[in-house]
Amino acid sequence: MNKQVQDLLETVYAQPVRIESSRSIGGGCINQTLALTLSNGETVFLKHNDRPPAGMFEKEARGLSLMRQAKNGPRIPKVVALPEDPNPQFLIIEYIETGSPGNGYYERFGQALASMHQTTQDHYGLDHNNFIGSTEQINTPEPNGLFFFREHRLGFQQKLARKKGRLPTATDKKIDQLCDQLDQRLDLTGERPALVHGDLWSGNTFADSTQRPCLVDPAVYFGLRETDLAMTELFGRLPQTFYDAYREAFPQNSGYEERKQIYNLYHLLNHLNLFGGSYLASVESTVNTFVR
Repeated sequence: MNKQVQDLLETVYAQPVRIESSRSIGGGCINQTLALTLSNGETVFLKHNDRPPAGMFEKEARGLSLMRQAKNGPRIPKVVALPEDPNPQFLIIEYIETGSPGNGYYERFGQALASMHQTTQDHYGLDHNNFIGSTEQINTPEPNGLFFFREHRLGFQQKLARKKGRLPTATDKKIDQLCDQLDQRLDLTGERPALVHGDLWSGNTFADSTQRPCLVDPAVYFGLRETDLAMTELFGRLPQTFYDAYREAFPQNSGYEERKQIYNLYHLLNHLNLFGGSYLASVESTVNTFVR
């Protein structure tokens, strides 16, 4: 692979380039990640997978490019290079040096995310499917946000869990009941399709060396903007100043504290599908909050 990476970089930089050194970068459990120091003085970020799901890196590159179009949004790394293979095994993107969040960082992050969420289009979804982790994410365009979330988020993960034999019958039926109640549970008054990151846990955001908020590893689509906010609370909440700044820039309808649990059910079901039964109790706890 090193030769293919080096040859591609030489095409990008239009000059001979050697990989002088590489170091592993902590990240998710799906891909290997490396920072490559090059002979031309540049450093780039490499994501690699020997057997990626079909189209994974191509879809990630498209997602990064889409988020970069958001005015006043978070910093998004540039796509440096993607092999023209039928199913590329790696992606090279801009390397961003990390910094420590300082005074005002979380306020700036909340404002930047609100700006990105104000990027909109007429339909929910996207013109292509992509991935949430290594699970396919269905982005079939729909005019109705509630229908989109019910069918292509909760419904898809529910059917996948059922197929894998990871969803007890009683829980499966309760998810059906919850889906039937979504029009009463989700207040979408005034909402429009928002450009969302799609997988916004703390590991996918960081401060750069100038204290600018950065986002990586997208599962991008146009969806319900509160799904991003809810995800930031699933595995450890951000400081309150982040949420206050977001709401000042882009106010929310009342009732978010209840809605966020429903939005995060999508991710809990996905984790159940990816990692197994250890997430079943969290799925059932969420469902039982709404369906007895």
